[in-house]
Amino acid sequence: MQRIITLFRRIRPVWLRWLIAGLSCIGLLSGLFVFSIYLGMWGKLPSYAELRNTEQPRASEVYTSDSVLIGKYYLYDRQVVSGQEIPAFVLQALVAIEDERYYKHSGIDYPSLFRVFFKTILLQDAGSGGGSTLSQQLAKNLYPRSGKGRMGIVVDKVKEMFTARRLERLYDKDTLLVKYLNTVSFGDNSFGIESASRKFYSKSTSGLKIEEAATLIGMLKATYSYNPRVFPERSLERRNLVLESMKRNDFLSEREADSLKQLPLGIQYNSLTHNTGPAAYFREAVRKQSQKILETQKDTDKAYNLYTSGLKIYTTLDSRMQELAEVQMRRHLKSLQAEVERAYGRKAPWLTDQKFINRLLRNSTVWGKLEAAGLSDKQIRDSLSQEKPLRLKGWEGYIDKKGSTLDSLLHYAKFLNTGVLAMEPKSGAVKVWVGGIDFETYKFDHISQSRRQTGSTFKPLVYLTALEQGVDPCSYFSAREVRYENLEDWTPSNSGDSDETYLNYSMQHALKNSVNTVAVKVLEKTGIPPVIELTRKLGITADLPELPSLALGTGAIGIPELASAYSSLLNSGRPSKAFMIQEIRDMDDQLIYQHKPEPSDEAAYSEQSRKILLEILKSVVDSGTASRLRSRYGIKGELAGKTGTTQNNKDAWFVALSPKLVHVSWVGFDQHEIGFPNTAIGQGANAALPLFANWYKSLGSHKELATWTGGSFGPVPEEITEMLDCPGIKRDGFFKRLFSNPDKTKKRKFRSKS
Repeated sequence: MQRIITLFRRIRPVWLRWLIAGLSCIGLLSGLFVFSIYLGMWGKLPSYAELRNTEQPRASEVYTSDSVLIGKYYLYDRQVVSGQEIPAFVLQALVAIEDERYYKHSGIDYPSLFRVFFKTILLQDAGSGGGSTLSQQLAKNLYPRSGKGRMGIVVDKVKEMFTARRLERLYDKDTLLVKYLNTVSFGDNSFGIESASRKFYSKSTSGLKIEEAATLIGMLKATYSYNPRVFPERSLERRNLVLESMKRNDFLSEREADSLKQLPLGIQYNSLTHNTGPAAYFREAVRKQSQKILETQKDTDKAYNLYTSGLKIYTTLDSRMQELAEVQMRRHLKSLQAEVERAYGRKAPWLTDQKFINRLLRNSTVWGKLEAAGLSDKQIRDSLSQEKPLRLKGWEGYIDKKGSTLDSLLHYAKFLNTGVLAMEPKSGAVKVWVGGIDFETYKFDHISQSRRQTGSTFKPLVYLTALEQGVDPCSYFSAREVRYENLEDWTPSNSGDSDETYLNYSMQHALKNSVNTVAVKVLEKTGIPPVIELTRKLGITADLPELPSLALGTGAIGIPELASAYSSLLNSGRPSKAFMIQEIRDMDDQLIYQHKPEPSDEAAYSEQSRKILLEILKSVVDSGTASRLRSRYGIKGELAGKTGTTQNNKDAWFVALSPKLVHVSWVGFDQHEIGFPNTAIGQGANAALPLFANWYKSLGSHKELATWTGGSFGPVPEEITEMLDCPGIKRDGFFKRLFSNPDKTKKRKFRSKS
């Protein structure tokens, strides 16, 4: 030490002595500073044990039964892929543009570090580039910086160096590259190469081409500035720079690089956002049910989070069936909407019904907020009547115009909405789920959240009860109107102008043609409680009115419940409950949940009643209210079904049965005050039936889905055919007609069984 001091004093000139002393002190202090970071005095460094388990939050994925990814639930849109799934040229592109000396350093590239130090600090060259290696960038991705100010940044950089060295000791080079590609942000809220590949190119990483990989890797320098969706020209330039770097590093030949530079970006953007994309209503319903399922897992050793645990949710939906259903829904509802607006003209309730408009205003969210702020009714109305720029959504896209909040409310109130469900009758597996016309605009799901009056689609359950009680299907009921004196003179009537005063209909003819007067008389014969009791056995839990109007479908029932009841006709009298989720697995492919069918112990009704009712519902399609399936749409093969229209044309229904599917469709307005302008437009056969007809036809034309439209209901026993072999209509005899006044409505009391 004394010798060092002596040598130091001999240094001439004096200023050099002080310069060396100063640099030595700086070096010593810097060394102590770096050592203090290593000791954890500025925050703990990740240990080797932590670095061996570097799992990042992952998106949970939703798959259809045909293995199509249709959605994700996430805080960070990240999907992890293995090294085997990443083409070699992806790694090469990354190294070529981001860290050319990657395979030569051990986590810290000292030549690059000194280059940056001298150019940036001493020469003030802002374009000198960064000195961080890919290993250091991985460390930053795994442990985001928390420091503030210049000192905090310096501390974080040193931490990243230590962490990078530890990562290099734990993993080989290619493994680190894979980890980097699985953690880095690519912009548009996509994290990792797999999410970016699916978002920007609608394909998995393994399917990327060289030029596509170069585009994605090029984004890493500045994810927004080089985003191909936002700045395609800038992104193209950056991609070509990546290709040039690959050529310079001998990953591509000059000929390959020049050829690839001539190709367009070829972006196929697929956002898979929560509000848009395929089966949005279904995905939201799956999200809610998955949350409930995971709640039941809390007592297990492992806790799962739907948004961070990288779960794989396998559903029953068929992506191809769903796509066809959504296409046909948009096509039909767009046409039907135009038909409704033409029929209403200037007399539309959203234009003229002041009571409706006032209720719409008062029930709106914006009215509630202004009222809570203390504004008077007049002030609120004045505020909501102020014009401003509006962007309104319609079937043709967005419309930009000037208008008030009231104009916006009325615009969206006028649209028809829908609910469409298709499921397998034996298992209850949902194949199609269309909860509305547009999830982004109308969040309310008409399958999982709605219960509406079902109209004539309820009548088969009344007739089924009668069959179970031994009523012969060839029993005749008068079609004549009756005024029920004990029901405030309630007088159910039939649609159409036919004179039915002297006519009597068999049960088959009455159900086939949806005759209201007969349905009420059948209910009178069976009694109301037995009908409700049967509905409970068929999976209907809704509160039903214990009134004669029940026969006409005044009870509000959900679409899944109605589908469950009808499924029993194809499942030996046993209802199947609709379900969406087949199984859920964790990121290690370990089974978390699996759907377990709950088969009914016994049939809800007899096999004879089932076969009789199914034959009657087949006649509804062949020659009844749903006969346009044959005449207009030309659909062949075995089908059964029932149309339904509620009072004042508020709801249109159609339930279709094929040997392999149960399909339920509803169409109406969200605002219950509004109905269709007339029965011709609003009847189930016109408003709801086409949703099935067009979809079913498209299935038959689809190479892979045509098998869903085949099959048979099975042979019809001879005794069933004989039981239904009777004239549909009988006319009253001469003397009965002689003593009946056709111009006078018959009066009596409704006498139902208790």
